[in-house]
Formats: sequence, structure tokens, C-alpha cells
Amino acid sequence: MRVATWNVNSVTARVDRLTGWLGTARPDVLCLQELKTTDEAFPAEQVAELGYQAATWGTGRWNGVAILSRHEIGDVRRGWPDLPDFDGVTEPRALTATCGGVRVTSVYVPNGRELGHPHFDYKLAWLDSLTAFAADAARAETPYAVLGDFNIAPTDADVWDMSLFTESTHVTPAEREKLADLAGHGLVEVLPRALKYDKPYTYWDYRQLAFPKNNGMRIDLVFGNKAFAGAVSDAFVDREERKGKGASDHAPVVVDLEL
Repeated sequence: MRVATWNVNSVTARVDRLTGWLGTARPDVLCLQELKTTDEAFPAEQVAELGYQAATWGTGRWNGVAILSRHEIGDVRRGWPDLPDFDGVTEPRALTATCGGVRVTSVYVPNGRELGHPHFDYKLAWLDSLTAFAADAARAETPYAVLGDFNIAPTDADVWDMSLFTESTHVTPAEREKLADLAGHGLVEVLPRALKYDKPYTYWDYRQLAFPKNNGMRIDLVFGNKAFAGAVSDAFVDREERKGKGASDHAPVVVDLEL
């Protein structure tokens, strides 16, 4: 089984890229983030033509998550109890479903904006909430994974130049401690093995030729329970999808399982 995650950065703007990638990579399950569209406007018909069911949670704002599957999608869950809100709004940032015997949660962790901003506190609270939810799901004997854009680089090696981030989010001890908490509750990170590249970044800014210079960050992550991690046969970042006109600023992360 092939499971993937991809921050598509507007599914309507990149529907051709999405359907093209589905046709070539053929993941069994794909978790999407940053849909920037509503449930009604999601291109469900286009992905259905390729054999995919879709579960979505989008409100047309700057968030939105989805799960696409070539297997029947069951037990769909939007968020979880006590999911934090921001400015009184519960944002569509987490979607869970079972696909072909594998349970997945697609997450789009809040950005945090800047240190000292209320959105940064929201990000930390959101991560605590995620850990509480995922830790319970991780105890299952069946494969379970949390995949998505975590907006956190786990280590200094996951950023092209740490000196540029000394006063920034994404790399603070507080954020990284939240990732460690997640890993300490029965979930382990499935490290991408990008065989062609020394630094398997997953995100590159559109500005200042960041992608050609490989000035990137690894912030799209996959955490799996014992059953999921033990079945991993390969994992990689599909850098090719970041190339060319109309690409998302993130590349898909792909995990192959032998179940």
C-alpha cells in the first residue's frame, strides 16, 4: 500500500497537478492540506474519474484538509473533542478516516505566525490537543498514522540555514518539544529516504529561487504507530512534483507499506 501526504496549496488552483500526480504516483491513500476551498467546490468528480473516493473538510478560507483513497473510506471524523479554536473559529485542520485497513489523520498544523503572537500560543495548544487524540489512536493494533504539514522542522538539519531562523517560528524548542511529545506517545516519525538528495526538504518558498538553490525545510512529516512503522518498506520526497509552472510550494511525501 502506498500512503502519501501533500500540502497542495489550493486544490482548485492545482487540480491539474493533483490529477496528474495521482495518475502517475498512484497512491492508495493521499492526505491533502491547505485546500483553500469549500467541501462543495472540491474537485471530487475529477478524482473520482481516477478511482478515488474523497473525504473533505474545507470552508473556503486558508485551511482545509482532505483524504483521498482508492479503497472505501470509512469512519470519517472531523477534528476531535476539545479541538482548540482561534478567534472563536474552529478551523478545518484535521481529518481522520480508515482506508483499506489503515487509519490516517491528515493534519495542517497552525503556522504560528511569529513569536509572541496569539497564533503561536494557539499552535502549541493545538499540538497538545493532537497528541492527546493521536496517542489514543496509536494504541490500536491496526496501522495508524498522522500525516501532514506540521509547520515544524524537527531538527536544525531540516532547515537550509538555521542562522536565518533564530527569531522565527517552526524551529523553536517549544514547538520541537511538542513533536517529541507526539513521538513519546506510541508514534514514531517515518524518516523520508530521498535517495537522490542529501537533504530531503519538503517545502521551498516561491521567492528568491529557493527551490533551485535547495533552500528548503522539512516540515511535512509522517508519524506512525508500531503497526504502521513496522510495515514501511520505503519512503521518499517526490521533488519532481515541486518543479515546473503551477507547482505547490510543498512536495508530496510518499510512504510504501508491506501489509
